[in-house]
Amino acid sequence: MYMNAILHGHACSPVLLRSPGAMEDTSSQKSGRSKDIRSSLTPEESPVHFIHIRLEEYEPVNLSTQDLILKKAREVCQCNHQTIITFFCHLFPVLDWLPRYNVKTQLLGDVISGLLVGIVAIPQSISYSLLANQDPIYGIYTNFFCNIIYFAMATSRHNFVGSFGVLCLMIGQSVNRHLQLAGYSDDNAGSSPMGNSTSSANGTGACDRSCYAITVALSLSFLVGLYQILLGVLQLGFVSVYLSEPLLSGFVTGSSLTIITSQMKYLLGVKIPRHEGVGSFILTWVDLFRYIQNTNICDLVTSLVALAIIVPVKEINDRYKDKMKAPFPIELLVVIVATVLSYYFNFEERYKSAVCGDIPTGFRKPTLPDTKLFSSLAVDALPIAIIGFAMTVSLAEIFGKKHGYAVRANQEMVAIGMCNLIPSFFYCFASSAALTKTLLKESTGTQTQVSGLVTSLVLLLVLLWIAPLFYSLQTSILGVVTIVNLRGGLRKFCDTPRMWQLSKVDTVVWWMTMLASTLITTEIGLLVGVCFALLCIIFRTQRPRAALLGKVSNSEIYEDQSTYKQLSSIANIKIFRFESSLYYANKDYFKTILYQKTGVNPTLLAAKHRKVEAQANADTGKSKSFFCTRSDCLKPAKKKAEKSPADVCPPSVDMHTLIIDCGAMQFIDTAGFSVLKEMHHDYKDIGVQVLLANCNPSIRHLLQEGGWAGKTDCGSQLAFHSVHDAVKFAERWYHVQQESKEKKDALLDPEDLNFQASL
Repeated sequence: MYMNAILHGHACSPVLLRSPGAMEDTSSQKSGRSKDIRSSLTPEESPVHFIHIRLEEYEPVNLSTQDLILKKAREVCQCNHQTIITFFCHLFPVLDWLPRYNVKTQLLGDVISGLLVGIVAIPQSISYSLLANQDPIYGIYTNFFCNIIYFAMATSRHNFVGSFGVLCLMIGQSVNRHLQLAGYSDDNAGSSPMGNSTSSANGTGACDRSCYAITVALSLSFLVGLYQILLGVLQLGFVSVYLSEPLLSGFVTGSSLTIITSQMKYLLGVKIPRHEGVGSFILTWVDLFRYIQNTNICDLVTSLVALAIIVPVKEINDRYKDKMKAPFPIELLVVIVATVLSYYFNFEERYKSAVCGDIPTGFRKPTLPDTKLFSSLAVDALPIAIIGFAMTVSLAEIFGKKHGYAVRANQEMVAIGMCNLIPSFFYCFASSAALTKTLLKESTGTQTQVSGLVTSLVLLLVLLWIAPLFYSLQTSILGVVTIVNLRGGLRKFCDTPRMWQLSKVDTVVWWMTMLASTLITTEIGLLVGVCFALLCIIFRTQRPRAALLGKVSNSEIYEDQSTYKQLSSIANIKIFRFESSLYYANKDYFKTILYQKTGVNPTLLAAKHRKVEAQANADTGKSKSFFCTRSDCLKPAKKKAEKSPADVCPPSVDMHTLIIDCGAMQFIDTAGFSVLKEMHHDYKDIGVQVLLANCNPSIRHLLQEGGWAGKTDCGSQLAFHSVHDAVKFAERWYHVQQESKEKKDALLDPEDLNFQASL
């Protein structure tokens, strides 16, 4: 027996049977309750009939908040040997994978990848320190410590954690703002005094400009790490879902433009004031053109030559990366050659070129963050923390999916938080997963985070012996290295036409975030991007797409009539689909577009109905007075006059059933439910029944609790599980109504004949 059943918990539901027969309610047998199976139409009336079945839902487990908390606490607070081991393995994943490390198959790839990434990280660490408004040594510290911590706590095998250009820009803006508040001028911006020198200037207490800058940066890093650890511990990784790919891409591109602007003064060798806040991008370019006559020719020529060498080689590396075993380390080669030339030709004294200056070796004693700065840095740390963990988690998931291993997002947040919290005691600034070095790491055959330890060893050599050799390195070369590594962000402009074809809304989000990040500030640009993206989502749900559906021939499929050809309409039945949830923000639009698509406004038709009824009542009164003056033999005419005035001239309606396809509705709130009930009442007044189809369990539960079906007449007010069943039910319902009307009219025919005979 073929059966297509619509199941509805605790409410009447129609079941369409293709052949007559008994049907057992298995759920009623299971619960021990009696079956409630009733036929709305007898088999004698039609071979196709409907049976109403009452099915029982599973009883929900109702736990109080206190019981739920206690249950979770018992699960977490179990203390035994196995629980402790599991806890530490989750907190330090290295304890899980390192004992299974295969030296023969994995070590070679990790060593090669670690060496190459370490070579690339040397110049980038120094250049990004300049971007963060710090001395070069602190960038090397940051990359050294972060790789060691991430090795122990990460679930990603491919991420490289260290200085990241966008974060360094945000750190530099915050540091510069606090330097200005503390009274430090920009006169020393080009110099690089080291943090071990002390001064009591400006009332900051035994700390010069460089010392105060790193104090602000490490305090900021501490707060960033604290935020990220809290997000990971509290399982708040879902926050990153609000940073969509177009939003992050636009933010990175806008930040790249800001970084390029900030590095132009080093390429030209000019000293200009550093601008912060709204409009700093435009003001910086205005100052660059204002002071362009002060350009240092040596720095300009060196920058152009470095660009002419680095850019083509990196393009070749990108194009032939599949054929090359390892990319050519052109950045390091240029840095070495530029340092040697600057040293032997004495660019600093002869041409007044700005150089890195003294870079100390070894490590400094650990220090504590300045708690007095926490109140002023708390707001600055929040966007840095969000961008940092969003980049880290997204890159980890991308490469985890590509190489077939699981990544735990919350553990990644704890890991990156520790990479910011612990190094803050060792003169490091905030860090995250770096895109370019992560791609390099993955492309050179890394297998595990052992490659991160190899990279740290390379940086250790620089910290202990090599760092002083970079004394004569020009800052213009560092600016070139920074700008060249932003090519990926600038390439996003070429992707916008394709993005426009795929999604115009995403493209608008990209442009809005990019322009806000560039023309306002990076922090406000991120906020503007998030708010604008959310507004786009709200707008798309507030005015969603709606359509009338037609049937595909010889099938049970119903699709949009305005999109597909050769769809047939169902006679006197309109099927309406609303492609969004129904809630307070779109309830008015729902009614408007429904009336527009169906061409039937029940409110206007009801008003027309009342007008016709009033006119008919007036005409009936006149007719009564006329017939009563003649004789009492015209009783049949009196009977006709007593018929409903609406029957005399009913309003024209081209449908008897409206089916609403709720398949795209995830939820309906109280305001949306009120609109449904109001709409159902209005259509019922003009003789049109309303059926719902494809309702999910939560919506059916709302309909049941809200009294949509009611205690009686349940057959015409139910939520069906498919559009086709609703159509079949509507057709059969209309057929029964017509048969009932014909029988009623047949009973009145003898009286009409007698009335005509008497006349």
